[in-house]
Amino acid sequence: MHPEILAQEGYTSVSVADAPVRELFPGIRLRPLWTGANGAHAHVLEMDPGTSWPHRDVHEPGPEEVYVVAGTFDDGAGSHPAGTFLHAPAGSWHVPASATGCTLFLFYPEG
Repeated sequence: MHPEILAQEGYTSVSVADAPVRELFPGIRLRPLWTGANGAHAHVLEMDPGTSWPHRDVHEPGPEEVYVVAGTFDDGAGSHPAGTFLHAPAGSWHVPASATGCTLFLFYPEG
């Protein structure tokens, strides 16, 4: 471990297990991890098997970046297994779902 890194202002770490849990829809949970001064933010999203978003997920005002950590994520255009990275530009939309259940890392580079 490098002590000089830990001393830098703004350097942050959080355990997903310690992040607060908010149920967005039945079987779909959001765990906020970090919010930057410019409004950027990072989350973990957990979807139980057989769940889906009840409406379009529109990416406004900025883009959404998704990394599939576990399971298979369906965005309405295709199924994406663990290890897949997706970039959704501002203004785009999808209807998130998962037949098998999945865990996603979400990053919003703009607030």
